[in-house]
Amino acid sequence: MFGYVRPFHRELKVREFEQFKAAYCGLCHTLGKKYGFAARFILNYDFTFLAMLFSNREEKPEYEYCRCVAHPLKKRCCCKKTQEFDTAAGYSVILAYWQLKDGVADSGFFKSMLYRGLALLLRGAYKKAAGNFTEFDLTVKERLSELITLEKEGCATLDLTADKFACILEAMVPAESDDNDRRIMRELLYHTGRWIYIIDACDDYKRDKETGSYNPLLKRFEPGADDLNPEDKSYLKTTLLHSANLVLSAYELMRTGAWSGILRNIIYLGFPWTTDMVIKGKWQKPKSKLRIMR
Repeated sequence: MFGYVRPFHRELKVREFEQFKAAYCGLCHTLGKKYGFAARFILNYDFTFLAMLFSNREEKPEYEYCRCVAHPLKKRCCCKKTQEFDTAAGYSVILAYWQLKDGVADSGFFKSMLYRGLALLLRGAYKKAAGNFTEFDLTVKERLSELITLEKEGCATLDLTADKFACILEAMVPAESDDNDRRIMRELLYHTGRWIYIIDACDDYKRDKETGSYNPLLKRFEPGADDLNPEDKSYLKTTLLHSANLVLSAYELMRTGAWSGILRNIIYLGFPWTTDMVIKGKWQKPKSKLRIMR
């Protein structure tokens, strides 16, 4: 996905920071072991958050020390592969693959060749993940097809387009969740997805305006000279924080577990901080970011 769902590092305890790094490395190793070396390149903060969220009922994570290409000389502490990390890895492969396929359709000849090459590298991993998570794969295809239709129509309704992406995250609820957990998790993931879609649209506003790419904000608001006007930014910040607060409310209904400290940091501090940085135009983009399906 996009790297927006991350901790507010200045408020993390040292122990929690080490746990977060172990989860990040653990998801990387799970991607490599389960789906091959190429799958490691889609690793991001957002799915690390999901892996921790899915694993939050654990009393204590299990760790191991591993080497990898990024750290060949010294072993790093990482979480052992679990069903929850397997699920997060599979979902990330499926979503990344369809992002690349969307990039092929939306780009010019030369740029589309890059997307084609990356999609080809990930195709084997995608087939395996789609076989493991067939229902989720079908949901992604259906929702993205609906989103692409809205994009072609030049949809100016922000909530309508955001809903399609939010429904993808809503479908990520682990199958083994009980009815109560499923209801809470669906609410939490839906509004996480809505927040990600809108924050990404805000982040890409200037670039999309320059390139002429579809962005619901360009349809929803009257474009200013270089940026959105203060009233529009205020509206966007309000609607983003509304979704962030609904994520927070849903999380408070969940049982606490091994990852609660980090998850609370991300939800209580990370979401508002990222919102503020993006709205102010101070957000530092990741070096590699797959474009959202818009």
